[in-house]
Amino acid sequence: QVQLVESGGGLVQAGGSLRLSCAASGSTFSFDVMGWYRQAPGKQRELVATLGSDGVRNSADSVKGRFTISRDIAKNAVYLQMNSLKPEDTAVYFCNAWVVRGGGRSYYWGQGTQVTVSS
Repeated sequence: QVQLVESGGGLVQAGGSLRLSCAASGSTFSFDVMGWYRQAPGKQRELVATLGSDGVRNSADSVKGRFTISRDIAKNAVYLQMNSLKPEDTAVYFCNAWVVRGGGRSYYWGQGTQVTVSS
């Protein structure tokens, strides 16, 4: 069974940095896309950034220039370096991955890691 496990969340002051990590276990394949989403209290889950195995990147305008996504395809891992953090970045951050298999997409989610940015 495929599992995504996040780590690296925590409490940081505004202007600080955090690095999130997500590692997949139980998979015999590489994901087509891995990335990060976040959900703040009372809000819908939203895209933060994704990175395909082909190198194609996608990110929210609100994090461009501050957050950097990277992958280690051999380890089936994805990372999110977050710099210049703002209080509005406070949310639960979820690792996401998907792969095309058997004619359809299979999606996977991690359990989430809390990021809290104090002002």
